[in-house]
Amino acid sequence: MKHKTTRKQVPLDHISLKGLTLAPSQVLGGVRLVPVLRNEVRADLRLTRRPYDENIAAVQIDNKTAYYSYIPHAFVADWSFDGAPVAAYGTQIRAEKSQRTTDGKVHDLGFMKARVMQKMRAREDRNRLRFLPLDVSLEGFLSLHFGGPDVIWEEYSRAAIKNGLSPRSERTIPGRLIKGLEDALRVFEIHTDQVGSLVFVGDALASAFIVPHPDDYRAMHSTLLTDDYGELLYYYGLYAEENRLHPHEIDAERVQSLDDLRTEVARVRTDWADLHQLMSHNLLGCPVRPEMVYDMGPFQLQRFMTELDPKAENHIGEAIIRKNGTLEYLKSYRLSAAQCRRAFLLMQLAECNWSLDVCAAHLKCTRNELIFRLENAGFGYLLHQHVLEKAHSAIREDS
Repeated sequence: MKHKTTRKQVPLDHISLKGLTLAPSQVLGGVRLVPVLRNEVRADLRLTRRPYDENIAAVQIDNKTAYYSYIPHAFVADWSFDGAPVAAYGTQIRAEKSQRTTDGKVHDLGFMKARVMQKMRAREDRNRLRFLPLDVSLEGFLSLHFGGPDVIWEEYSRAAIKNGLSPRSERTIPGRLIKGLEDALRVFEIHTDQVGSLVFVGDALASAFIVPHPDDYRAMHSTLLTDDYGELLYYYGLYAEENRLHPHEIDAERVQSLDDLRTEVARVRTDWADLHQLMSHNLLGCPVRPEMVYDMGPFQLQRFMTELDPKAENHIGEAIIRKNGTLEYLKSYRLSAAQCRRAFLLMQLAECNWSLDVCAAHLKCTRNELIFRLENAGFGYLLHQHVLEKAHSAIREDS
């Protein structure tokens, strides 16, 4: 993912929970939900869900690139430039003409319906933006060095030189297939000032979802079921058992008055927040690579990717940042180990100017081992067949 900077960009070097508090978690089976509370609720930015009913959607990225996916809904962001409260989209009293959407065209193909859109995000008014949640970040991940080799090295196939990594795809599963998640969302309490949740499956961070206003979260709480998750989390849900974590409980000997009780409750809540922060350390507080998506006046929509470490958890996502650094919106997706390996290899090749020899030396492996890793990662089609056969022959001889 390219790191773009502008003069007005808010530095998103890490995901900070400034102005937010993590409440004690709620556990059902292998699913743990950590409520995210906003300390000071402001109403100058609101998010609304706009549902889509089609089986598939196509988004035209540029003249040569299109993005295809099942897209259950879009988010519509409304904001004010002067900090004044705004109403969520769909609640304003406006003329019928202004309520019409411009989200492309719907085509009925008989066996399925498809929606065709022109952009991942579209400005619909002076202070309104429509964007496709999570697809913004997934498209950025798929387009990582999508153009392929910048130099015509002899090892690469003609198709790779001409078309780059096209087509490129990644597999995800919807949240409703994760065992226990639907029940957890249905029965768990929503706090008064709750604006989001951290979702853990088998005590592994699956996703983070934060919105600007508590009313927005209540309306979009169930969208966690239609979000994309990695296949690994599906298996975590099948085999995970309930894990009860117990930070230090209230010390009865310290409680002699109501003030003492308040102090003990505050300490326990702090212990819970520290524990959940530690469980999320591969996303929260972790260095990220940001990319500017859209300037929304007092806010900025950015997508990001954590520093790709093949030995650790890695996440991609998008965020809306207030220009004072406050996190207003966050949605993340945990990469699988295979997705991380693919992105890592692409980044190493690009940094080495797509030279196999230079990249192999950088990764401290042989050229043939690098070719084998590329093939296992699903990028064998980038190389000439005789290059692959020669590498396989050399590896067999070494064995």
